[in-house]
Amino acid sequence: MLSADSSTVSAKMRSGDRHLTGDSEKNVRTQLSIIVPVFNEAPLIRPFLQHLRDRTPEAEIIVADGGSSDGTVDLATGFCDRLVKSDRSRATQMNTGASAARGDILWFVHVDAEVPLGSLDEIAGIMNDSKVVGGYFRIRLPRGFVYRLTDTFAHYAGILLRMRCGDHGLFCRRTAFLDIGGFPEVPLMEDVQFFRELCRSGRVTYSDKRILVNPRRYESVGRISLTLAYGFIATLYNFGVPLSMLASIYKRICCDRCCRHR
Repeated sequence: MLSADSSTVSAKMRSGDRHLTGDSEKNVRTQLSIIVPVFNEAPLIRPFLQHLRDRTPEAEIIVADGGSSDGTVDLATGFCDRLVKSDRSRATQMNTGASAARGDILWFVHVDAEVPLGSLDEIAGIMNDSKVVGGYFRIRLPRGFVYRLTDTFAHYAGILLRMRCGDHGLFCRRTAFLDIGGFPEVPLMEDVQFFRELCRSGRVTYSDKRILVNPRRYESVGRISLTLAYGFIATLYNFGVPLSMLASIYKRICCDRCCRHR
């Protein structure tokens, strides 16, 4: 699954300050790799990468594109350390990005997120415990009662059900990622299944620092409607409903409504 032979991997190194000047700098810069899966994210990609570089200057940043047709690749070029291409599938894209990464720690971040200040130190502190194989951040949606209810309830329900989605910025040791086999190639819930496998492989903990999540999907579908839809899909998943059926429900409730509001 993680073979670079099955994907096109092209290095896009920034000039100037991104050139490595010595072994010590190389070790620091390649200790943690951030993988960002994208598809047609032209309005967000460049501001996000600039934000990510400001907040995580020592990390290796890898953009994993799934065949964008809106100029996302051109906009990302020069603002990340590597650009990798694969078929459109979040699991495939993240696995392809991981195969190109040099870091011992892999951090998977969505393009519509805002990572907290000091996030690299936070991850380093968590991973300093050799028994910990991975972790995640809590999320924060913008102000509003529904959003506060959503991110608070989701946090504690997620702990109880051992469910975490990609919005939480999952990170793990490369060795654990390889042992698990990467993200499963499934139509939906690949991040949840990966998270559960990670929990089986060792201790997983979380940071109280918050990743700020862009509410664009909530605003398109409806705050209450999307919150209930996520809860409904999570319930069906825990009752063993086939992922193909869940993917169909997700597309009908979430994706189709987003398209109609664009």
